[in-house]
Amino acid sequence: MNNLEWYKVKDVHNVVTPALLIYPERIEKNIHKMIGIAGGTEHLRPHIKTHKMAEIIKIQMHRGIHKFKCATLTEAKLLAQCGAEDVLLALQPVGPNIQRFCDLMEQFPNTEFSTITDNETSIEAFDQIASSINKKIALWLDVNNGMDRTGIVPGNKAIELYKAIEKNPNLIAKGLHVYDGHIRESDFDQRKKICDTDFSPVLKLKTDLEKLGIRVENIIAGGTPSFPVHAMRKNIVTSPGTPMLWDAGYGRSFKDLNFLYAAVLLTRIIGKPQQDLLCLDLGHKSVASEMKLPRVDILGLEGSEQIGQSEEHLVVRCKNADNFKVGDVFYAIPIHICPTVSKYPEALTVVDGRVTGAWKVAARDH
Repeated sequence: MNNLEWYKVKDVHNVVTPALLIYPERIEKNIHKMIGIAGGTEHLRPHIKTHKMAEIIKIQMHRGIHKFKCATLTEAKLLAQCGAEDVLLALQPVGPNIQRFCDLMEQFPNTEFSTITDNETSIEAFDQIASSINKKIALWLDVNNGMDRTGIVPGNKAIELYKAIEKNPNLIAKGLHVYDGHIRESDFDQRKKICDTDFSPVLKLKTDLEKLGIRVENIIAGGTPSFPVHAMRKNIVTSPGTPMLWDAGYGRSFKDLNFLYAAVLLTRIIGKPQQDLLCLDLGHKSVASEMKLPRVDILGLEGSEQIGQSEEHLVVRCKNADNFKVGDVFYAIPIHICPTVSKYPEALTVVDGRVTGAWKVAARDH
């Protein structure tokens, strides 16, 4: 099997479709590249929302990564179960999830947990529950520098919120958390220019706090597209997540990153309704479908057109449909890998063209 056919499975007739395939050797190479871009493991706090798998967490830990970021409490628990030293829940817990977060602190005392906040109401809630359990809760101030999803805009109110955390005896002010997912320019120079411009108010916020005698120990910044930019700064920790598996969406948009595809969907033809149409068993339930078609890059069907998708079916128009028959297999790279992975209970590992095992997608729940 040549390098151009790295994704193919020799014993494919035994694999039920649709299936999620992952390639551990490629994951290892992506992690190595990610560490290199960041300038060392000390500058990394990788996000696990893309893969949600214990095995990939442990590979990173073996490479010297011990700080992680996650989006759900189930992911936080998985990290603790794997022995991660430092876990940031980067989705502000509210309601019963505050208690669930504190339960993890009790259950896994050897893991340092922290989370984010951006408002007075949440700070008061954290204060009350921390007092009731006689434990300090570590908080990062979530800063909005243009994403307009969560976070507080840098300025006087942000200063007052950070001061409120810092002076509260039940809370620990960890630093600033900044996610700039709105920066998606394909050209690196343009992406860097926008990233630097949007980050300047964050640096000013840090400076303004320190002028008041409040030391800001840490800043966590960026996602996958911007982490190479933030890696150029001093004393900034970055949080890429997609590079572990990579996907066609980022592969097309950010060619400068050049990570390897390490996750592939296996699918079969289940129907040929017209002379130029193929129907694959790759519906909404099997691949992320929040974007317009196409939702995958089908290897071997370049130039085809994805014209329809329902829960179990993907209909493709291709000029050479006569060359294929019902039951033939295809391999597809998802446009968006993160929600695709969560649709599968497990991922089949492929090494040297052979299915060697299965890794559980252990943190699918919230």
